[in-house]
Amino acid sequence: MLKQFFIICSGSDAKILEGCSNGEQNKYAGIGATVFFTALMAFIAASYALFTVFDNLATSIFFGFLWGLLIFNLDRYIVSTIKKTGNILDELVQAMPRIVLAVIIAVVIAKPLELKIFEKEINQVLLEQKNDFTLANKEQIALQYTPVIEDLEIQNKALQDQIDTREAEVNALYETYIAEAEGREGTMLLGKGPVYKEKREKHDAMLAELQELKAANKLKIEANESQMALLNSEYKGQVETSQPVIDNFDGLMARVNALGELPWLPSFFIFLLFLAIETSPVFAKLLSPRGEYDIKFNEAEDELKIWAAQNEGQRKAVLQTDHAVNDRVYGDISEEEELYAYKRKIARELLKKQQEAFYKKQTRIL
Repeated sequence: MLKQFFIICSGSDAKILEGCSNGEQNKYAGIGATVFFTALMAFIAASYALFTVFDNLATSIFFGFLWGLLIFNLDRYIVSTIKKTGNILDELVQAMPRIVLAVIIAVVIAKPLELKIFEKEINQVLLEQKNDFTLANKEQIALQYTPVIEDLEIQNKALQDQIDTREAEVNALYETYIAEAEGREGTMLLGKGPVYKEKREKHDAMLAELQELKAANKLKIEANESQMALLNSEYKGQVETSQPVIDNFDGLMARVNALGELPWLPSFFIFLLFLAIETSPVFAKLLSPRGEYDIKFNEAEDELKIWAAQNEGQRKAVLQTDHAVNDRVYGDISEEEELYAYKRKIARELLKKQQEAFYKKQTRIL
């Protein structure tokens, strides 16, 4: 049962193989098994590749199964259309387009399995890329907010510097009138004289201005700090919003690119392995000697060609005979007087009617 199934997979004529030896049947069963297992590998590879895209197991298996059927049909067609003629050059010419197609199929099959085999290494590369993307994303978003926040910080510093400068002036005036009262500076007289009062009034006026400045600048600083807090909140919000995009950066194309970052030699050998698997049915057919099945298959084709050629010759002979018979029949009829007289009568009546119609037309014109 399994042998018959693999023979069907090989694309050979099961009826012709029934009359061949067991060795010949086993050869084509082996070719069919290679075709089947290549399609099975294609199904597994496509299902995994599609799972990385759709993230849905049922959908991935369904479309992977369709892809496996497509590869099975292509491989079966490739093997079944190579004819063993005994001429190596002719067989190579037949096989060359099929080998190119087999190489393309091998690439398509091997790549998803490479992604699965090197999954841990690819995840490491993707993690590094995600970290780089995260830092770059934060820097790009910060470019929208950092200049405004820095400008607000500079404004706050300038406002605070105004307060500090005015406060230093007030403290200096305070020290001046205290020193005047103690007789350490100014008039050098102990007590609260006119000069003391003058300096005290100047200090008090400056202190009132300082209080007003503090109140005004405090409002401005608080407004700037509120705006900076809002900008920082918007910055964090944009970072959090864009981060899931970076976290989900692990699709099929991203993994293929990450695979390209790894050493090429292991991937190349895996590709060679699948190339050997995919092209093995073709080369098995090319390298195998012309066997009993090939002879019988070519004989069946030759019989069909001879039968078709015979039918074509018979049709041509029938056509030629029919032409010759028709020529003789019409030749004999053309010599009959009765037919001649009848056609003469009809022609005469036709000419009369034409002449009458012409006369009537000319009369209407005049």
